[in-house]
Amino acid sequence: MEQMKARGRLRSFIHELAVNKYLYLMALPGLIFVLIFNYVPMLGIYVAFLDFNPVKGLTGSEFVGLRNFDFFFSGLDWPKVTLNTIYLNLLFILGEILSAIVLAVIINEISGKWFKRVTQSVIILPFFISWAVVSIFMIALLSSDGGIINKMLEAMGFDPVSFYSSPEVWPGILIAIRIWKSAGYGTIIYLAAMAGINNDLYESARIDGANRLQMIRHITLPLMKSITFLLVLLALGRVFYGDFGMIYALVGDNSFLYPTTDVIDTFVYRSLRTLGDFGMASAVGLYQSVMGLILILITNRIVKFYDKDATIY
Repeated sequence: MEQMKARGRLRSFIHELAVNKYLYLMALPGLIFVLIFNYVPMLGIYVAFLDFNPVKGLTGSEFVGLRNFDFFFSGLDWPKVTLNTIYLNLLFILGEILSAIVLAVIINEISGKWFKRVTQSVIILPFFISWAVVSIFMIALLSSDGGIINKMLEAMGFDPVSFYSSPEVWPGILIAIRIWKSAGYGTIIYLAAMAGINNDLYESARIDGANRLQMIRHITLPLMKSITFLLVLLALGRVFYGDFGMIYALVGDNSFLYPTTDVIDTFVYRSLRTLGDFGMASAVGLYQSVMGLILILITNRIVKFYDKDATIY
């Protein structure tokens, strides 16, 4: 019986390939790309359990079990960098999603097509500026000696602020920069979701006497709930990964700012740069991946209770 079922499934699969062969051929390049760049590198997980030597390779390096994890978890820095990573990423997720929704609603309410196109182009432009260029802008703004913000504070009679030696102000600075750079790009998804809303709903609301704010509150925002939950789920998968490019470009090796800006990725980079221990870096990367997977599974289960259409599976 089981063999007959297996043969039936095989015949159905072959029939599906034969009927939709051109569609599968179109999808083949993407599948190959994902396989090569997303699944084949997963073999590198094995490095986390080796005293890896690039000359000896995977097969010649000594197997050390969980010893590579001791370097990270036996130190005093791992709770701090883990909490910093989670805290900053949660701020980024919240700030980006809220700002993207607000911008998308505002742009969607603009009636002039020309003005709408210009606005979309302007707010998306920062996304294409590299973090290296942004860091130069930030030095010009925040520098203690000649920075634009400190010059303005002095002109208003306030004492200058030493931003690059004040770790407590940097979570706010980082979230502001992240919103400025990424929120415009995020609006694209929400504008696409709004474009799919049936216009008859708005017409019915107008007939019933609803104003614009009421239509946004009772029609637009509720219908964007599913896409918002889905984006949050996808973002939570990388909540244990700090934005290395952003933080290292803006903070660098400034030890004064480590208490609030040092994340797992920057900590591992400094350790790898000084020790050259590939096994330790791979072990921490595996830790980040496993924790991100667990967080996604938990969040996905919670979201199921509120909106089944917004879950990943």
